[in-house]
Amino acid sequence: MSAYRDTLDSFTQLCDTQAGKWDNINPEHAARMALQNRFRTGLEIARYTAGIMRRDMAAYDADSSRYTQSLGCWHGFIGQQKMIAVKRHHGTTQGRYLYLSGWMVAAMRSEFGPLPDQSMHEKTSVPALIEELYTFLRQADARELGELFRELDTARAKGDEIKARAVQDQIDGYQTHVVPIIADIDAGFGNEEATYLLAKRMIEAGACCIQIENQVSDVKQCGHQDGKVTVPHEDFIAKINAVRYAFLELGVEDGVIVARTDSLGAGLTQKLPVSQEIGDMAWQYNSFLDTVPISDSDDIAEGDTLIKLDGELRKPLRLANGLYRFRAGTGEDRVVLDCITALRNGADLLWIETEKPHVGQIAGMVKRIREVMPEAKLVYNNSPSFNWTLNFRQQVFDAWQQEGRDVSAYDREKLMDARYDDSELGALADAWTRDFQRDASREAGIFHHLITLPTYHTAALSTDELARGYFGEEGMLAYVAGVQRREIRQELPCVKHQAMAGSNLGDEHKEYFSSDRALKAGGKDNTMNQFG
Repeated sequence: MSAYRDTLDSFTQLCDTQAGKWDNINPEHAARMALQNRFRTGLEIARYTAGIMRRDMAAYDADSSRYTQSLGCWHGFIGQQKMIAVKRHHGTTQGRYLYLSGWMVAAMRSEFGPLPDQSMHEKTSVPALIEELYTFLRQADARELGELFRELDTARAKGDEIKARAVQDQIDGYQTHVVPIIADIDAGFGNEEATYLLAKRMIEAGACCIQIENQVSDVKQCGHQDGKVTVPHEDFIAKINAVRYAFLELGVEDGVIVARTDSLGAGLTQKLPVSQEIGDMAWQYNSFLDTVPISDSDDIAEGDTLIKLDGELRKPLRLANGLYRFRAGTGEDRVVLDCITALRNGADLLWIETEKPHVGQIAGMVKRIREVMPEAKLVYNNSPSFNWTLNFRQQVFDAWQQEGRDVSAYDREKLMDARYDDSELGALADAWTRDFQRDASREAGIFHHLITLPTYHTAALSTDELARGYFGEEGMLAYVAGVQRREIRQELPCVKHQAMAGSNLGDEHKEYFSSDRALKAGGKDNTMNQFG
């Protein structure tokens, strides 16, 4: 079946029924425009990409080497260029997603200016970025298909039927740049009704996968900072339910929910849930509290809260701000309970925020979770908040020390030093870093690896390099040698920035609409012709 031919035939038949009124309409041009705009709504995108994620999850369950990956993107152009690069270098977008980071929305997309990752940015900026990302991805489709249509016209003009058929096959088998987005809803931006309303907007913009964390919404912190406060399981389940209802209401039955737990680094709770019986969810949550026994009324101060645990009256230790503390060393146990409870109550994937990228640590928790929920699998943050070089060099150091090897040539606390870059330890640490994703997917149940903030850092680094040279002795050579010449030699399509921004598409449309009278931008005086 030829999608191109079928679409063309459909428009030809439609035009033929208009009694000559549409004689100015070229059915082939209409067919091309329709194919260039395959997705007409965000909901179409959400349903399509949800199906992709579900198939990828099933493939991973059968073979852990088939994990998926994404990079966090803070602008539509960044997401577009990422997926163009993926197709160019790897030939397919299979298993490659986009990640929408709440941190980057706060830091880069808020009308208040740069903000910390504390859910202070406008909640509407999240669905707005989803819509923007998909707008740019759809434009990438239109641009690339436009190039194929021009190739088809050239082959036809030359009478080269073999080439024309080959190009049409490429058009019929065209793989879109539109891929799943895992979108960060933070802690839900309010109560469960607020979570539901925002989730709807995100899904309508195209999100097939929503990640939500178990922190208190109004005091939410970045997962890699201190002062995190978790909510009882009942509160978190209510928000998972809210997201699921939003998916179902909008007809995205395959929508994916990622339940994130920050309990490994969160030592505080704002609320003591009400237990109905020993062993229920509230009882289990409260059992982790840091408490002291009460022997008589003299141990009770005015305003103290008391709780009965295992038949004993105890006083939870409370900070001056009213928050309650969990016992030290209970983080992993709370993580395991959080994950099991989330999966039992509608979550599809888990996210465990850790303080370091350590396969053994993650695997230990996942093993315990899978003893109860065998299907458990993770989305994992390969975070730039980790010092990856230092972490893995220290892991190698510790492994060698445990093996009894002589590590006297290395200072564990100074392993970031450049003098270790070419050392045996440094080389092995780099190998462990390179293999981290495949190892963790095999051993620790990680289905999806993402880097939350990579394009934030690449933008900073590349701008620093250009500014250093351009405003220094190199002058214009800093841009020419460091940017443009590399773009040309690496055949990056954005070197023709006018075409990337849509000038060729605009010329084609003008020609469709105005025929020979069209005033086009792509003539002989267009300087983009200098790039071939």
